[in-house]
Amino acid sequence: MMLIRRLTVKGYQNKMAKSSEKLRKGLSKTRKGFLSKLTAVFATKNKIDEDQLESLEEILIESDIGVDISLQVIEDVKAKFSDYRNEEGKDILSILKNELIKVFPSEGKVPEVQEHSKPYVIMVVGVNGTGKTTMIGKLAYYYKNKGKKVLLGCSDTFRAAAAEQLTIWSKEAGADLIKHSEGADPASVAYDAIDAAVAREKDILIIDTAGRLHNKKGLMEELKKIHWVIGKRMQGAPQEVLLVMDATIGQNGISQAKVFTDAVGVTDIALTKLDGTAKGGLVVAIQKKLNIPIKWVGVGETIEDLVKFKVREFVNGLLEED
Repeated sequence: MMLIRRLTVKGYQNKMAKSSEKLRKGLSKTRKGFLSKLTAVFATKNKIDEDQLESLEEILIESDIGVDISLQVIEDVKAKFSDYRNEEGKDILSILKNELIKVFPSEGKVPEVQEHSKPYVIMVVGVNGTGKTTMIGKLAYYYKNKGKKVLLGCSDTFRAAAAEQLTIWSKEAGADLIKHSEGADPASVAYDAIDAAVAREKDILIIDTAGRLHNKKGLMEELKKIHWVIGKRMQGAPQEVLLVMDATIGQNGISQAKVFTDAVGVTDIALTKLDGTAKGGLVVAIQKKLNIPIKWVGVGETIEDLVKFKVREFVNGLLEED
């Protein structure tokens, strides 16, 4: 049985080693749209000129990077290459790549769970439809295959199918689950989940919360209550507040993230559906405007379609041709 387990873990680790390939594949839709526009602009002339830089600016803005960041990138290109008109148009990708990488000040760090920090509590937040429950299943599977003992807490007691969906994911990931009846107090579920995690000596506790509109004050107050109860029950918890965001929503995601951060102090972001959008600029905008590390990227529907976000891998996946 142990041999089977080791082989399973080894197989999973080999798949995770190909994360850059997964991210690149997930960015194919974004890359094709982005590169085709750049190629159309810079393939017509040998040297870079003002018209091309204006076109580049438009392409960046259309990709959901945002106006101010796009302007900054263009100005940085000009400042770095004071004589940029002598640069070859074909070299614009390498120039742009370096400037985009500079936008990212930090990356989310996957925690190494220490003995004294058990359980490491991750509170997962986000609006309905972002793929939050799916992300939790993927996280549980990731940590389980790292040899960690994982427990899930279902504090989404408002939506009828929430507990059922989380139950399915917990079974697939091989993680235990704490849940109450529909309509129960969400904060009490979080409280009991911490008790269970401590009693069962779990390494990781992932607490699901109800998807809520970020502009509904009452729902955000409930989220604050869950966060407060978690901290009351266990000092220092939650060690991580993970906001799950849909990459296809574009610039609206910025205001959404600000509200959640104000309410419960978002520490990291997980992006879903990045493989379903031709605009990947939201990733850049989040880093620049909010300075919240992007930790995870979901690039598919299966439980293994999760990659750790790496700046260079993302930028390369966005700008390097197939």
